[in-house]
This record gives sequence, structure tokens and C-alpha cells, in this order.
Amino acid sequence: MTETTDEKNTAAAPPESDAPAAAPLLKVRGLVRHFPITKGVLKRQVGAVQAVDGIDFDVFPGETLGVVGESGCGKSTMGRLITRLDEPTGGTIEFEGRDITHLSTGGMRPMRRDVQMIFQDPYGSLNPRHTIGGIVGTPFRLQNVEPEGGVKKEVQRLLELVGLSPEHYNRYPHEFSGGQRQRIGIARALALKPKLVVADEPVSALDVSIQAQVVNLMDDLQEELGLTYVIIAHDLSVIRHVSDRIAVMYLGKIVELADRNSLYEAPMHPYTKALLSAVPVPDPKRRTERDRILLKGDVPSPIEPPSGCRFRTRCWKATEVCSTTEPPLVALRTGHQVACHHPENAADQAPEPPGKEPTAA
Repeated sequence: MTETTDEKNTAAAPPESDAPAAAPLLKVRGLVRHFPITKGVLKRQVGAVQAVDGIDFDVFPGETLGVVGESGCGKSTMGRLITRLDEPTGGTIEFEGRDITHLSTGGMRPMRRDVQMIFQDPYGSLNPRHTIGGIVGTPFRLQNVEPEGGVKKEVQRLLELVGLSPEHYNRYPHEFSGGQRQRIGIARALALKPKLVVADEPVSALDVSIQAQVVNLMDDLQEELGLTYVIIAHDLSVIRHVSDRIAVMYLGKIVELADRNSLYEAPMHPYTKALLSAVPVPDPKRRTERDRILLKGDVPSPIEPPSGCRFRTRCWKATEVCSTTEPPLVALRTGHQVACHHPENAADQAPEPPGKEPTAA
């Protein structure tokens, strides 16, 4: 995978700023998902898990948006919301200009052709009782689509497309390795030629040697089929390899959103800087202890997140304003948005009053 990273960096550069802006394929505004906490026989609500708590972003045709963050930050919930596998508590989701936020199951059925998901677990996402031909061919039956040449021929073409043998048509999932099962999941997701594919940790359950193969496969398929990806992952090296733009999530919020080069070369949010400092450096000569940022404490509970900036309890730059005012996600540079009162590589957005010394939150 390392050998092709530089090629990706040059080939998948973001569109020039003076080019006409394309309409977003997916538009998300104020997206919220709270899971109620109930107590007692009467199931009285006593609180809520704020898994996703007001996020805004766009996904443009043909691009790959990477979403990164620690476990429990709401990445997977966000993926299930934008594919409408879960019902949002608030906010809006627009796909090709159409509001799909609260579409019923029947209303979403025609749109399933255009929005598909690749699941994290290649073992749990395939029915062990069905053959590979039946699994990959299911979308055609559910959508009443009869491909040219028949379902079997099309399924075999899809298997070949993702690097499997057409002869695997009558085999069962237990006969395949983890990487092969993930390829089967990709073939199923691509069956109806979707416009948007959401991949939830597509390689995290695979061996490192297989991860590069699957990531490169997805990259090749995007170029060949013109796909648009939202890829959710916690591995920053994978995200850097495949993404055009990257959104960093922390405790249900997007704290930074920028194109790949800007984010990795000059991160603005302290949390992003800490994440990047944890990426292993293979060259011992470039490895220095002082560059490593160790975050203190644990991630706060999403049931009762901190006031103001949610990262302030672990941030070395936190001041009084961070505990009282929630920083909005604003563009500090062209195409680079950050939610921080004291961003890295930029002037403070909320300086302390004159004559007042900064105090730790």
C-alpha cells in the first residue's frame, strides 16, 4: 500500500478552487442521533446517549470523504444514518437534492439502488446459509431488476470484477478467507451500480497483508465505475491513502474537515494533531519522542459530554472560553474547517480578555 500512496496523492488531488462548484451528491445539515436511556417498568427516559450531535458536511460526486476518530465517537452511527439504516433524531439528509431524512422503508426502497453500504464485519454481514451467488444476487431480486444475460451471469461478472473466480458462485461464505468475504460484500454493494457507497471500517477486520489489496481494489473500482465513497476508519494511514477530503470526529461532533494534504501537513485542531502524532514512523531517523502527544484521561461519556468544547478536558490549550462556549465549525482557510477557539497554525478565534492570564479548564 505504501508504494501507491504517492500516486494517490497526485492523482486524487481536490478540485481546483477556481473550477465551477458541483452540486453535492449528499448534503447533511445538523444531523443528530440520540439513543434514549430508559429506567423502570414504565421505561421512563432518564437520559440519552448523544452518539451524533449536530454535524454538517457535503459529499461531492466522484470524491472520497474519509471519516476518522476514536472508537465511540459516532462514526458508524453517522454511516448508518446517511444510508438510512437508522432513523435520525434531528437534522436533514439530502441525496441529489431530495430530502430523505424521514423516508419510510417503502420510500427508501427505490433509493437503495443508489446508496449502498459495505459493513465492517465480513463474517457477520454474509448469511452462512446462502451461497455466494444468492448473496450477491439478492439486490437484483429485491429491486426486481433483470440484468442483461440473467442474474447468474451478472453475479459472476461482479465476482470477477472484485478479484474472485466466477466458479465461486455455488460456494458458501465459510469456504472463504476474511479478505475474500469482504470482496463478496463489495460485490454485493456494487450489484446495482450505486452512486454512493458508505464503507464502515472496510479493512479493520482483515490482516494487514490483505488490507492493502482491498483498499487498492476499492480505489480501482472507484476510478472504473465513477463511485462516490464515504469511508469510515480509525486507521489514519488507510484514510490518507484513499481519501480526497477527511472529517475528524470527536464525541459526536466533526472537529475538523479539510482536504487530505492540508490536514496531514498542517492540522489545525489539537485533537487532529494528537491523532497524527500517534501514526508510527518507520524511519528511526525521523522518529522523535517530543513529537508524540499523549492525551490525558479517557474520552468523556456521550451521555453527559463536557460543556463548551468537548475536547477541552483532554486539551493542553484549553482556557476558560473553551468551557463556556462551544466552538463552531468554521472555515479558517479555503477548504479547511475547524471547530476550535485556539487552533494550531492559525490565530486564536476567541482570545482571552486583555490583561487576563489564560486558565486551564
